[in-house]
Amino acid sequence: MSAAHTAGASPDASAPHGRVTGLDAARALAIVGMVAVNIGPLYDDGIAGLVMRLPHGRASLLFVLLAGIGYSLLTRRARDGGALPWGQVLWRTVLLSLIGLSTQLAGHGSDVILTTYAVLFLVGLVVVRAPSGLLLTASIVAVAAGPLVWLGVQLRTGEVFDREPATILDAPGQIVASTLLTGPYPVITWLAPFLFGMWLGRLRLHDRWVQIRLTVAAVVLTLIAELGSRVLEVFLGRPGREPAVDWFLSAAAHSQMPLWLIRGSASAVAVLALTLLVLPYLGRFGWPLVATGQLALTVYVVHLFAIAQVVRPGPQTAQDGLAITAVMALVLVGAAVAWRHFFSRGPLEAALRLWRR
Repeated sequence: MSAAHTAGASPDASAPHGRVTGLDAARALAIVGMVAVNIGPLYDDGIAGLVMRLPHGRASLLFVLLAGIGYSLLTRRARDGGALPWGQVLWRTVLLSLIGLSTQLAGHGSDVILTTYAVLFLVGLVVVRAPSGLLLTASIVAVAAGPLVWLGVQLRTGEVFDREPATILDAPGQIVASTLLTGPYPVITWLAPFLFGMWLGRLRLHDRWVQIRLTVAAVVLTLIAELGSRVLEVFLGRPGREPAVDWFLSAAAHSQMPLWLIRGSASAVAVLALTLLVLPYLGRFGWPLVATGQLALTVYVVHLFAIAQVVRPGPQTAQDGLAITAVMALVLVGAAVAWRHFFSRGPLEAALRLWRR
């Protein structure tokens, strides 16, 4: 599921082979990371707890970043002067929204990202033809502007957003408010990594020197953001629980604040760039990741039902969570490889392509 696959489209035949499979492999890593976060628990001490926390606030950002890259591939013809793919995007927006709102009721206890994902695809049509420089500038502005709006609304109302995910049973107004502003993945802040991914999708990601430069820049930016957040915490202390200006300096995972967006997105770029660099050397051993990434939407939905039916109400410790995550990841990857042996795409990926037919 290159980002085009995320939207349900097969990769462009003219695209460099390594570029597409590298995106697929990176998306598989994002899925595995989200599996770990959704299984939990995340706050135990020790090595197991550290491993479980590692993808928290990073895997989902990688997922959305890759969505932006894929969106650039999906809309490349429109960017070159062709017609905007309104029909395809609207169909996928509706279908992904329905899947996301429905699976939120499955009893897995996780926050489903698909509704936000769907809306970002619709918003992306507005900037498809924007020059690359403007697109990069917009993503940088969104890193600060989105969190400011998100925090400003809470300061103005004096209430903390409940961050409850919307379900298909909620009123339309509640669904819109949760998706755009008050839910766990508010579009107002997640627009920044999506736009940055769209900009990345215009780079020559198959070029080894581009991959190396991205890796170095991403690692350096991640370290700077991490160091900056720790320094601010030492001098200013941790933000309080009530909405206040000091929230803007928070780097906590899913705080929706700039430092977290920068640190998490930078680490996501590092994972992507390293995957692009390393995958060609793995040969056939990299295929399981590629196959899983090509079925990312199906695998994501399946893991939610697997958690609801098999895992909940546990696990109680990080060690148990890590063991369950490892087993589930192996099963999901194995199933994806087996499916790809017989079929070219997953069932949900095929459904997203129905509009083209």
